[in-house]
Amino acid sequence: MVSSQGSTLTSAADVNVCVVDVLPVYVKELIAGGAAGAFSKTAVAPLERVKILLQTKPEGFKSLGILQSLKKLKQRDGILGFYKGNGASVLRIVPYAALHFMTYERYRCWILNNYTSLGTGPIVDLLAGSAAGGTAVLCTYPLDLARTKLAYQVRSPGQLGSGLSFEVQPAYGGIKDVFRSVYLQGGVRSLYRGVGPTLIGILPYAGLKFYIYEELKNQVPEEYKKSVILRLSCGALAGLLGQTLTYPLDVVRRQMQVQSQQALNQLSGPHITGTAQGLSTIIHTQGWRQLFAGLSLNYVKVIPSVAIGFTAYDTMKSLLQVPPREKTASAPAAVA
Repeated sequence: MVSSQGSTLTSAADVNVCVVDVLPVYVKELIAGGAAGAFSKTAVAPLERVKILLQTKPEGFKSLGILQSLKKLKQRDGILGFYKGNGASVLRIVPYAALHFMTYERYRCWILNNYTSLGTGPIVDLLAGSAAGGTAVLCTYPLDLARTKLAYQVRSPGQLGSGLSFEVQPAYGGIKDVFRSVYLQGGVRSLYRGVGPTLIGILPYAGLKFYIYEELKNQVPEEYKKSVILRLSCGALAGLLGQTLTYPLDVVRRQMQVQSQQALNQLSGPHITGTAQGLSTIIHTQGWRQLFAGLSLNYVKVIPSVAIGFTAYDTMKSLLQVPPREKTASAPAAVA
């Protein structure tokens, strides 16, 4: 009986190993990246929601700090309010993170094979990371738009001081409702409102993140490079530096995404039509500090997000038996 059970378990393990072995490397990278994105995004969802409210300044949240915003959000929407828009966020981050990690590995191999004059240093990571970030954004941007619109809406407190009834914005029933409403407003083009600042921001951010991460690791003695804590520390620092340099572009993107809702609520200022004009408009109407609204919260969010993301990605790669990243130019392995 015992031998029968043992043989059954062995057979099951053999089947699992066989399934993993036949998966192409890029599929394994997609799975590992998607899982890492889902875990990290859900873990910091409450901070992400408050960050969006600080960036877009809906009624009732214009002069509040992080803790006050968290408290008021709980009073209005309850605990589940912290996760409003997280469904769209996870639906976006799974394909986004999957594409980001996978295309980064593919772009990196392509650059190493076709542009050997660039060498194998961090500059390759800068270029590959930028290209991967742009690819992932273009493929998943409508989901980011839906996430922002869902996170922006907050339940009305009821009556304003003037006695007039006030609705913060028409409530969206979910991701599908956002897509339908936005599409009716302006077609497919409206689903990509704010994609300009997003691309301008993600190209340097994604590139800098990988560049700084690899450069920091190069400064570490070889015997410490396999340390999980070291990798997480380097990744967190790279994310923080990259985020600080590109954060104003993220603020412009968020305000472009929700300005149609602000117009409906008669709260809108000058219409933002582009990245440079948006930066100028925000500085003149809201002050330069608004370009960094929510940045301190983003710092708090980035560290656990990067830590969880890198840990989950490394763990999934290990479980899926993804081969080590290539250090020199060679033909990229397409199948395990």
